[in-house]
Amino acid sequence: MIYAGAAFCEIAGCFAFWAWLKNGKPALVAIPGMLALVAFAWLLTCVETAYAGRAYAAYGGIYIVASLVWLGLVEGQRPTATDLIGSLICVVGAVVILSGLGAPTTGK
Repeated sequence: MIYAGAAFCEIAGCFAFWAWLKNGKPALVAIPGMLALVAFAWLLTCVETAYAGRAYAAYGGIYIVASLVWLGLVEGQRPTATDLIGSLICVVGAVVILSGLGAPTTGK
């Protein structure tokens, strides 16, 4: 749930800047965008893992799925079959990372 919340905040924050800089919306849309990006960064610190890089790597898979949900719900574009297959591959990768498979048992 933390990753899903982080993904929503990151996408919403970046989309606010996209709307301002690419779609001609008023600059004020960047303010809630900045707040959403701060919330995104804070949420990633709530993930239980010893290393930030591992949290970010696993988050990547969830972010891709959330981006495709955003594509459909907010932008009104239907994800393609290759979008869906690619996101499934990424989620499997995120699950492998989070499961700790292959993680060293001692030391760093």
